[in-house]
Amino acid sequence: MNSKKSIPLLLNLLFITTTGIAQDLDPRAYIWVPVNTHSAVAGFSYSYGGVVTDPTLPIKNLDADVQSFLLSYVHSFPLFGKTAQVLAALPYSWAQVSGEVQNQPDRITRSGFADMRMRFSVLLVGAPASTAETIMKSPRKPIVALSLNAVLPTGQFFPDKLINLGTNRYAIRPEVALSYPLGKRWLLDAYAGVWYFTNNSSFYPGDAVRTQEPLGAFQAHISYNFTPRHWVALNTTFYTGGESAIDDVKLDDRQENFRVGITAVMPVGKQNSLKLSVSKGAVVRIGQDFTTISLGWVTSWLGKTPKSLQPVE
Repeated sequence: MNSKKSIPLLLNLLFITTTGIAQDLDPRAYIWVPVNTHSAVAGFSYSYGGVVTDPTLPIKNLDADVQSFLLSYVHSFPLFGKTAQVLAALPYSWAQVSGEVQNQPDRITRSGFADMRMRFSVLLVGAPASTAETIMKSPRKPIVALSLNAVLPTGQFFPDKLINLGTNRYAIRPEVALSYPLGKRWLLDAYAGVWYFTNNSSFYPGDAVRTQEPLGAFQAHISYNFTPRHWVALNTTFYTGGESAIDDVKLDDRQENFRVGITAVMPVGKQNSLKLSVSKGAVVRIGQDFTTISLGWVTSWLGKTPKSLQPVE
């Protein structure tokens, strides 16, 4: 292994997933909602912890604190009689990184926009395009869904820097999901997807090409309803693969990591809700071993019912 190339790779990996690649813990991402539902989210997250590296490398004691402010928007709409949804999210991050390279301590700070996230999903089975009144009267059914997630290279990136908030590449993840009700109050979610990455042709020191193999990502959530808008969930995610290379020199950075977390949502008035999430690495082979705490304020409202769903008088 080329240690000169592996050092910047490991440092840069510290921020590749700060916008959520692989480490997603997103319960109820595929619930049945009325068409023309709008949601705006303002959130703040704090991540802290270390990075597990190959012990043979001349880099150790990597630690980071990352604070992120996130704005996102979600909209549901009918698509060939199915319920579809689009999401867009843009984070702004502040990061402080410390570590030792060849026994020399160093500390670096960064602030700026991180990579933008987008998702398009369709509920294929169990959740046709409907109004709020229809959903309230309908029995709970299993839902099968498909989605396409994307990460866009909008984040701050300097080719000549080791630490970056952006990744300077595109990433997409097709995903299949099952949402299965258990009785009147319990809900089981299971998702399976694979991340695919384009190349970063301006990797450190600016003229290197970084490639990454596909990364499998799997989630499972069990949640309990106190009311339809007040619920709590236990979350898990496992991600594997993603070995990378710089200028065709492969690195021993295959990931096989497992995270656990908890999410709670509480309504505040008729249109608003408060969302609190906590997660941490349970088993980390290579990469981030972070604890993440996030708090979000969600405002939702219904738009005009499409003519195709309005009752005929």
